[in-house]
Amino acid sequence: MCYQRKIIFAFILIAAYPVSVFSSNKEEKYNTHVLTTQIKTDIIQLEKARVLLLADSFLLLKPVTVTAYSCPRSAGGTHDYYSEATYWWQNPNQPDGPYIRKDGLNNPDNFDNHLKAIGRFSWIVGTETSAYLLTGKKQYAQQAVKHLKAWFVDSATLMNPHLLYAQAIKGVNTGRGIGIIDAVSLIEVVKSVEILQQSPYLSSSDAATIKQWFATFLNWLNTHPYGIDEMNAKNNHGTWWHAQVAAYASFVGDEISLEKCRTFYKNQLLTNQMAIDGSFPLEIERTKPYAYLLFNLDGAATLAHILNSWTFELNDGRGMRKAIDFIKPFILDKTKWPYAKDISHWDEQPGRRPFMIFAAIMQQQPEWVSIWEKCSADFPSDESKRNMPLKNPILWLGISKPLK
Repeated sequence: MCYQRKIIFAFILIAAYPVSVFSSNKEEKYNTHVLTTQIKTDIIQLEKARVLLLADSFLLLKPVTVTAYSCPRSAGGTHDYYSEATYWWQNPNQPDGPYIRKDGLNNPDNFDNHLKAIGRFSWIVGTETSAYLLTGKKQYAQQAVKHLKAWFVDSATLMNPHLLYAQAIKGVNTGRGIGIIDAVSLIEVVKSVEILQQSPYLSSSDAATIKQWFATFLNWLNTHPYGIDEMNAKNNHGTWWHAQVAAYASFVGDEISLEKCRTFYKNQLLTNQMAIDGSFPLEIERTKPYAYLLFNLDGAATLAHILNSWTFELNDGRGMRKAIDFIKPFILDKTKWPYAKDISHWDEQPGRRPFMIFAAIMQQQPEWVSIWEKCSADFPSDESKRNMPLKNPILWLGISKPLK
């Protein structure tokens, strides 16, 4: 946005407020509001062309759900999500025996068609919903609704609301709690539904069916042993389990689950995951420390944003601000990263991370919009797509209806 437009924008906002707001603490509140609004406006201006170009290309894509692919190794049925553990490989000393783990090395022969399908689904729905918010054009909303109905409403193509068979390991198990992280991209699906249910294009009956799907899925996450295992995970898996649960609970109105997420954020994530310097030691010790730390930070930022807990800090200062301050110099100059380089996909990092958008808005720091803008908006590999589950900033700006 040019300098002149910013001045005009500021005068419009000033004219909308009575003179009394410039007294005492009201002036500070007003200035914060103006700055936050300006940050959101800048994000919209930066995103619009990219979103509309992508949304137009997505208009040609037909829904593809879990029913489009099958794997003979799956213990589930046609409507059950199935994936195989990314870092597990055939044992060269025992070809027909149980697979063995090679942390950080993706096995290209493992079944991941459902994982790609759920990521594609989220990207399409989130982008089309963003385009609808930017333009009000019905074709974008209608395309998003078409994909939503295929996954959650149509009995011929829907996915069952559980992840019993996610990240299975040949010769070891038919699924495991770790596989729940495969569904993180559904967070933006929920954000999209929250917007589209206020439009004329998602019927009340379909919206209710989708809400029931997520209520059932949320119950499974909270009660099945796999869900409980993941809930108690001490690294990024625990973070993203709670980010998912917070998003779904907010959507269906589950206050008990939301309170569980608040407790985790304060008593586990900040207390046990975050170091005093704002880093995440359990991520740094992995074979892809930079990518894992960024991924966990995205999850923590998403959770804090949903719970409106961004400003909460422990007595020693640990909180989102400290985590953001820790990573900032290594975003500005990755060569300063003091730990080992990731063993793969190092050159693709960091990309436009969602935590940057949340930091800009929640901390009223326009610099993070500039940092985000300078990072790559491309996804050069399936790995980069997978590790960036939130791809649509427009969904997170608090816009509920199309812009005029």
